[in-house]
Formats: sequence, structure tokens, C-alpha cells
Amino acid sequence: MFHTAHVSRPVYGVTMLVAVLSATPAPAATRGVATTPLRRHPVLSVSKIRKSSARTEQILVTGANRASALAHPAGQTTYRSDRQDFGNQIGQSAADMVVTIPGVSFTQGNGPRDTNISIRGSGDRQSWGLKNIQVLEDGFPMTQPDGTARADLIDPHAYQGVDVFEGPASTLYGNYAMNGALNFRTRKGADIHGLEVGSDFGSFGMFNTYATLGFGNRQYDLMLFGSDVRGNGFIANSRYNTSTENVRLRVTLTPSDRLVLKFVNNVTDTFLPVRLSLNQYYANPYQQGCSDATTAAAGCASVNLLVNGRYGAKEAMSAEAAGLGRFDRRTLVGLRWEHDVNSRTTWRNQFTYDQRHVDQPTSPTAFVGPYNSYNVSSDVTNHTRLAGRALETFAGVSFDYLDFGYQTYNIMPRGGATRGAMSSESYGHQWNLGARFQEDWHFAPDWHIVLGLGGTYSDIGATQTLYSYAATANTQRGITANRFYFNLAPEGALIYTPSRDWTLHTRVGTAYGTPSSSNLFITPQGQYGNNTLLKSQTSVGIDLGAEWHPSSTINVQATGFYEFYKNELVSQSAGVNTVGAYTFNAPASEHRGVVLGMEWKVLPKRLPGGRIKLSYTYDNQVYTRYTEVLSNTTLARDFSRKGRYIPGVIPNFLNARFLYDQPDGPLEGLGGYAEVTWRESYWLDNANRLKAPGYALLNLDVHYDPPARFGWAHRLHWYFEVQNVANQTYIASAANLTDTLRPNGQQAGAATLMNSTGSIYAGSPRAYFGGVRVKF
Repeated sequence: MFHTAHVSRPVYGVTMLVAVLSATPAPAATRGVATTPLRRHPVLSVSKIRKSSARTEQILVTGANRASALAHPAGQTTYRSDRQDFGNQIGQSAADMVVTIPGVSFTQGNGPRDTNISIRGSGDRQSWGLKNIQVLEDGFPMTQPDGTARADLIDPHAYQGVDVFEGPASTLYGNYAMNGALNFRTRKGADIHGLEVGSDFGSFGMFNTYATLGFGNRQYDLMLFGSDVRGNGFIANSRYNTSTENVRLRVTLTPSDRLVLKFVNNVTDTFLPVRLSLNQYYANPYQQGCSDATTAAAGCASVNLLVNGRYGAKEAMSAEAAGLGRFDRRTLVGLRWEHDVNSRTTWRNQFTYDQRHVDQPTSPTAFVGPYNSYNVSSDVTNHTRLAGRALETFAGVSFDYLDFGYQTYNIMPRGGATRGAMSSESYGHQWNLGARFQEDWHFAPDWHIVLGLGGTYSDIGATQTLYSYAATANTQRGITANRFYFNLAPEGALIYTPSRDWTLHTRVGTAYGTPSSSNLFITPQGQYGNNTLLKSQTSVGIDLGAEWHPSSTINVQATGFYEFYKNELVSQSAGVNTVGAYTFNAPASEHRGVVLGMEWKVLPKRLPGGRIKLSYTYDNQVYTRYTEVLSNTTLARDFSRKGRYIPGVIPNFLNARFLYDQPDGPLEGLGGYAEVTWRESYWLDNANRLKAPGYALLNLDVHYDPPARFGWAHRLHWYFEVQNVANQTYIASAANLTDTLRPNGQQAGAATLMNSTGSIYAGSPRAYFGGVRVKF
């Protein structure tokens, strides 16, 4: 379920555990299930312990919470999803892990698991990857120094859960944490305690085979996971085969020293359809009958390829005939040493090597090359007292470095993404040197205050060489980018807990994000060229939130946010026959909205296994100062976008699940849910002339986990689900479009934009999936 945490516990001192002699269920938090906030289990004073009943056994446990502030950012709105929320379903991608989390939305990227996850609309302004957020896994960085992270690595079967930290977060997480951070948590070996083998299968030839091995005790904890998933896809030219390996090893060397080793490897081998115009989507959303461009059906998309691979005549080909796709590998190795200096101070040192090698013939050009990155960090967490009250201090430094060298080649119309002449090559680096500091002081019994400051110095150096070919001569042109950025991010938060049922918080957070090297070399026409004057984007955000849980049957959280952006980076597509999206700075913009989450056991006595989960987000993002220049062959005109909605941002989205899990009796372990997901229509262009239509989907699931009393049958788990029960045709992803200028100097309207290509992927029609898992 979702879980909100606005406070960090006073963890330096003595924790009291009261165990009632009669059988009492363990708190949900000890089982890894976030059914109630941490403060529902308060630290009990010695006096209260002494007043306990004589029938109560008194046990005193002393200890310290060694978690870094990066794992529980004090004062920041935090939601989480645990394995109970996604472990009984198909688990095709990270979307299945975050679908129930308030404030989080997702769209389809370029590939079956390339889910574009957004926090408060962070990734809605581009069509692939995870942008404007920092992504971690078990505390190791999964975002490279240029701000790029991708969800291809994530097979939900390997994970215990995911934490979502919402709002501007550069104080702790540094560059690119514009809207927050994600931390994916893999399963613990001790929880697995053996071998699990499973298979998922279903519509469109989908078949996933996976295995998880885990063991653990106080000295070590080992988790090994591997999966291989393949399928034909529901759109022409979208068959895929993705393999993933994930390893986490924790070793306790001494009572004061621990090592954590992390390894992830992913190979993404997927063919890609061409993104459609809205008219093409309406006519032929799944691109049926499009394999031959010369005899293609209505609504088929194509790319125009140079016949000789260098210059001159072009030939239109379908994505299938051209062989467009993504054939990428990502490998990450990380090592962390944790040392307890004393009972109140922990020192962490971490190193991560991360290689992303891409081979992407996704348009008339193929993009090929490695991205090697290195990340080193060191931080200290100290728990002490100030004026007799708990004080947690966190301070750290980090350095990351990325070097890259990539080439682009013209694709020839010979099939198999045959490469022609080189069209461009680029070499360069980006590094970020950062420091961060945060104080969390519980200055009164019901109050605590958080103050922090972070900063990053960034260096981007890159060169690009463009090659042009003609019958008489070949030419080349060089572009150089040397950019330096320095950004600071202060923050402050105040949390008030007037009772066990209420928590109120307010926070002022800041964030920054520099352009990446790829942004600097694509022009407004979507071609390689000079765009090297981009500035850093910055933001200041105000959160005001409340959490209310008057009983064990209901839990409600709500947060309102208002964020002020300066030089916001927004991307838009110039069409399918271009090399990429153009990125520009909007001088001023505002994001405002509300995030709401609720879980309610409606009839706890009559239907003890029934509950309703609801997550809703309202996200209103507008330009407050931005003038766009549109031009044609004869003239150029300026158009103010003040008051216009930022394209790509979904203004309203809702997820509601109606769940039932039988808690006892002969049918114990049998459960299921009905889920409704609603997305409102949203604008696709800066002038707000064209919208992508909204949709509502119904999904059904039934699953069975036999109880332990059934002996060997307890080891067998199965599920079955139907997605998109009503078989609706809907848009799963839509890239922003570039407005155009008519010959008469007027902006083109919706009728023209509906023919703009390079935008839309259709979502899946009705699909059936099932799966089994056996534990040994």
C-alpha cells in the first residue's frame, strides 16, 4: 500500500518493546508491510512501561537506526509500495510497482519495460526514460551523471518495494532531483529463504521465466535473481526479448563494519514501431497491414531513408521493413562500506561503476555508443542531543563522472537497420561535484524542524562533428560545448504531530537540473546542430500536507504543492523523420496541485479481507513567462505562451482498487481485485491547440496463496488477470509536438497538428495473463 512519512524517529536512544504474553500479531512495519505510519508505534517511556499490567512481559532493547537520510529524507512527503501491492499480478514493468502510489503517473517509453515514471509530472515533458528525478536501487545510484535513468532494468519479481520521495529534492539528492527521487528495494535473502521459480505467460506471446535464490542470517544476506522475458507485442514491429540479472550481498565483517555488494545487468533487445500522428492513431493504432510501405493500409507510419545512405533520393519504409529498434546493454557494479564510528555515528563510503551501451536505430539514423559513468560518495550520520532533544545530522560529499563517445549513421532501405554513412559523431564528458547537509531536530515533544543545504558544481564538455554528403563534395562542421554550472539548494520543513491520529507538515524545498550533453546538440528542427546555450532549470516548491488515521480501518494523506520554476527544460518532437526532440528553456512557469491517498476497510467485521485503495493527483502546470518564435520560409513571429498549459502533463489522474483477500477459513489465501485507472486528456503543444484524449481502464485479478497449514501446497502460488476488460483503444504515450506557422503568419490549428508524426504509441488492447510460482 501507499505509506506517507513526514517524520523521522528519534533513533539514537532507547527503544522499548512491549510483548504481551498472549499471542499478539507483530506490527505491520516489522513484517515489511506499510499498513501504518512509523509513529503509530511510538517510543514508550520507562515510566509508561512501569505502569503496564503485571501480565505484560517487559523487554528493554537498545539500538540505533543506521539508515542514511537518503533512505528517509526528513520532512519530505514519502509514499511507498510494497510487495503485497504488486506481488500477486503480472509484474511486467515498473509501472506495476507504482500504479497505486499517489502523485506518480507513468507512460510508455521506447520498449516494453522502458516505463516513463513521473513524480508530479516530472517525466511528462519527454517520451522516454526517467527524467527530472534521481533513481536509486538499494541506495546505489541508477541515474547516470547526465540525468538519464531507464526502467528496462526493473523486473518487479526481484523487488520488495519502492519508496517515492516527492517534491524538489536537490538538497539531498543533487543534480536532476527536480521532482524528487525513487529508491527501489530488492528482496532480502532471509525473507526468500530458499529458491523460487516462476513463469508468467499471456497475450501477444508474452512469456517470462524467472528464478530467485535467497539466504541470510546475522552475518550475511544474499539475493540472486534472473529473468528472461519475451513476446511479440501488440503493435507491429514490437517483438522483444529482455534478460535481467540482479544480485545483492550484505556481509557483516565485524560488529561495526558491513559491506554491501550490488550487481545489475540488463540486455534489452526490442524492435520498435514508429510513433504516430493523432490521425494515424485514430486510423490504425496497432499498425496492422503496414509491413510494406508501397501497399500499406490507411494510417500506416513510415520513415524516409536515403537510398545510398549518404545523399539524394529517399525511400519510405515501414519500421518493420527498416528494422528499427533498441539493442542496448546496461551493467552496474557497486560496493558500499558502512562503519559505525561509535554507537551514535555511522560513516558510509560507496563506489559505483555503470556502463550503458546503446545501439538504437530508432529513426532515419542509428545512434550507437557507450556511456561509462563512475560515482563515489561518502557521508556521515550522527545522532545526538541538543537542549535535551534528539538531533540527527547528515553530511556527505559525492563525485560522479561520465565519459561518452557515440556515432550516428544514416539507415539504408535494405532491412535490418543497415548502416550507411556516418552523419555525426560526438565525444565528451560530464561530471558533478556535490556536497549536502541536513539537520533534523525534535525541539519539542510534538514538533521537529528540518534544515538543509546542498550544492553541485557541474562541468559539461563535448564536441560534435556533423557530416554532409553530395555528389561533388563532402563537408563536415564542428560544434563545441563547454558549459559550467553551480547550483545551491536550501530546504526547510516543520512537522507537528498533535495526536496519534494527526500529522501536519509544511516544507520549502528547492531543486536544480543542468542540461545533458544530448540536449545541447539538437535544433528546433529536430536535427543535429547547435543548442549549446541552454541554462540550468531551478525550482522552489512549497508543500502543505496532513495525514489522518483515526482508526486501524482508515488512513488518509493529502498534500498540496505549489512550485515556481525558472528556465524549465521542456522537450518537443519535430516529427518522425528527425533525429530527436528539441529542448528549450521556458523562463518562468508554475506547477501546482494536490496529491491524495486513502486506504479504507469499509466493513471490517462483515468483510474483514475487503478494502478500498485510492490515489488521486491534480497537476496544473502553466507557463508564466515564455515567448516562442515560430517561422516558415518567408517570415517569423513571436507568440506569448503566458498562461498556456505545459504540454504533456496529465492534469487529473486516478487509480482506485477494490480488493478482497480471504483471511481465514477453507478459502484462506484466495483474493483478487478490480481496478479502475483514469487519465484526463492533456495538451500536446505549447499553443494548446491539440489534446491527447483521456481514457479509463478496468483491470481484474484473482490470485491464490495457500496457507502454511496446507503443507506442500503452501509452496505454490498462482494468479490470473484481465487487463483492459472493455478492450478500449487508448494512448499509452504521446510526445509533445512543435507548433507551426502558416504562410499567412498565423499558427496552425488542431487539424494541422493532427498530422504531426513522432508522437503517439497506442496502449494494449484487452489482454489475459497468468502465472505460477513455486518455492523450494
